[in-house]
Amino acid sequence: MSVRPTKAMVLAAGLGVRMRPLTDHKPKPLIEVAGQPLLDHVLDKLGGAGVTEAVVNVHYLPDQIIEHTKGRTGPRVIISDERHQVLGTGGAVVKALPLLGNAPFFHVNADTMWIDGVRPNLARLAEAFDPARMDILLLMAPTTSSIGYNGRGDYSMLPDGALRKRRELQVVPFVYAGAAIMSPSLFADAPSGEFSLTKMFDRANEQERLFGLRLDGVWMHVGTPDAVAAAEEAFLESVA
Repeated sequence: MSVRPTKAMVLAAGLGVRMRPLTDHKPKPLIEVAGQPLLDHVLDKLGGAGVTEAVVNVHYLPDQIIEHTKGRTGPRVIISDERHQVLGTGGAVVKALPLLGNAPFFHVNADTMWIDGVRPNLARLAEAFDPARMDILLLMAPTTSSIGYNGRGDYSMLPDGALRKRRELQVVPFVYAGAAIMSPSLFADAPSGEFSLTKMFDRANEQERLFGLRLDGVWMHVGTPDAVAAAEEAFLESVA
């Protein structure tokens, strides 16, 4: 049984330390790639996937993001203000749950960027998500074809999509691409305050309810100023 999430959580509260000096006076989600802020690339993809409301959390230079998104309608942006808190990626979701409702929702990093293949990856995620089998479905990018990424990967993936976390010193073929669908029930007894979302990934993994979908297209890891130029070049080539 597939679902079509109409709500999304967009993580936009990070300090963007590795992106300095570009983030000295601007939050990372507003850094432009190919003439458009990273955040707008994400929101456009969500709107195209049928999302009508996106909860965007803010912490660093929050007023810039609030001002930038206030007139947006597709999707409409709801701000989860964390300017006086440090909640981490997991605590941010817990705070936003009352705004997200009881149905599975998209969860996307504001600084993730990818070029879709034949079909939009968010639509493919929605079709593949099965709440009877999964609590989380992650969009997974092959490490060998990703731009700007040179790490050891995050997970290996079984033929049915089940994920297995990378062990220390191991090299695995897939990296989390920063987009997912999650069930709110996963957070029913989540800790309060600051914690990392990886805690919930690990919990779902232990219960064999963490799955992945291979990204169709090209993922770009826009983590440093140098990576911005590489992502821009790849994006502009794709639309030429």
